[in-house]
Amino acid sequence: MEKTRKPPRVSFSHFLEKFPEVELPITLAEEAHHAFSQKNEPLPPLMIEQFILPLEEQGIDDYTEFVACMRIPETHEFHAVIYWRAGLLNYQYTLATFTKKGELIDKRVIGGTFSDGVVLTSSVVTIDEDWTIYVVSGQARPGEKDYDASSSTAYKLELLPEGQIVNSIE
Repeated sequence: MEKTRKPPRVSFSHFLEKFPEVELPITLAEEAHHAFSQKNEPLPPLMIEQFILPLEEQGIDDYTEFVACMRIPETHEFHAVIYWRAGLLNYQYTLATFTKKGELIDKRVIGGTFSDGVVLTSSVVTIDEDWTIYVVSGQARPGEKDYDASSSTAYKLELLPEGQIVNSIE
């Protein structure tokens, strides 16, 4: 009788090593992922399969890429990582928080660029030292060189000490 082999497992600590801690404040704009992809080692397919794909609501295809970006420093009770996902007309930064054991606490797409074929929406994110996350989004139609700044939207998120990501109320 043939034994079915379990696929190898990657340790959560090894996964975290792919996300270097950064100094805050930091801004994640459209091109920031290039710097991360040059500095950080690529995520092995097994890590993507084990730790990232279970978080993703949209399916992936052969062209979908993931880049380990960074880890938020001094999160004593949990771990907070940001990764970049590239798909067709959809590039997004996702903040995911985990317990010390590697169980998901929360996750949120916090920025990126998305096109529905008619409008291009871009969001720039700044994360402050106090874990306040500022998101500013703007839209442009194809062919337009500039977008109308008055149509921009801005909102705040907070990363709480327990690892939840919540909308900030002024």
